[in-house]
Amino acid sequence: MNKDSDTCDEGQTHGHEGFLLIPEEAETMIGANPRNADVIRPYIIGDDFLSENPPQATRFVIDFAPRDLHEAQAYTEPFRRVQRLVLPKREENAQKEEERNREARRDNPRARVNLHHRNFLKNWWQLSYSRQDLLAKLAALPRYVCCSRVTKRPIFVFVSSSINPSDAVSVFTFVDDYSFGILQSGIHWLWFTERCSTLTERFRYTSNTVYDSFPWPQSPTLGQARAVAKAAVELRQLRDKLIEEHGYTLRKLYRTLELPGDNALKKAHERLDAAVRRAYDMGQKANSLEFLFQLNQTVAEREASMQQVVGPGLPPCVRSPEEFVSRDCIAPV
Repeated sequence: MNKDSDTCDEGQTHGHEGFLLIPEEAETMIGANPRNADVIRPYIIGDDFLSENPPQATRFVIDFAPRDLHEAQAYTEPFRRVQRLVLPKREENAQKEEERNREARRDNPRARVNLHHRNFLKNWWQLSYSRQDLLAKLAALPRYVCCSRVTKRPIFVFVSSSINPSDAVSVFTFVDDYSFGILQSGIHWLWFTERCSTLTERFRYTSNTVYDSFPWPQSPTLGQARAVAKAAVELRQLRDKLIEEHGYTLRKLYRTLELPGDNALKKAHERLDAAVRRAYDMGQKANSLEFLFQLNQTVAEREASMQQVVGPGLPPCVRSPEEFVSRDCIAPV
């Protein structure tokens, strides 16, 4: 359903701690040669925006892609670090993999073998999965939406596209507040928790089981879309205010939703959910999960019969997308 939209991705997999830098190390390398900033980027994981006050990327990544060996070697300080720390481990892993493959073929000449580490060694100076297709999309955007791939609570944030996402986050290539509101809503969270896999007591966001089958509102009016965007902006503004006033992290702030009593954040989420329900034309007493499963089937049937459906992102009623784009996001420090 949503797979063809190409709007949900995993972030980068570094594959070795040698690619990661603390801010002081990044500053030293860039100070030694400002050109090194070409391959040293802020790098965000879920815990950065959940546990830091304010939410921020706490480390950097050395990302040489798509440069070949000769181009990468021109960045002396980062290259030397990767050569010293990453190359020996990738050589070791490739050797162990080859030994395992020889043993497997000895027992069964037709045995299927893994070549992951051999392939990583071929491009040892690059991240295991640099996700260049994703970075190309992000380069055209001022910000993107993400959530921790493994989480107990529905917390979505906007992140500046100048920050590289790690594979610890799910990335949604939207810049608009309407799309953020749909993703942040309790309606989406219900679908998430129903369809996802789990890791201990935490939920794991997966594109194939959660996002690809999640039905978006099919016929919202312009006024309804504006209401969702407005509620989404107001929710983020409130979160920022409470974080600043009380010294919260986002994780600590959202834990207050589990307590009884009046809670401004809870009310802001209720307002967002009410706006999203109206965008779906979902009755206030309707069972959200049953509604979504029925809508999923309806949309699938329309697609099968080549009828037009509304996929992820701003709906067709929006003629001025810029009206739905605010500017707040987690930015590089």
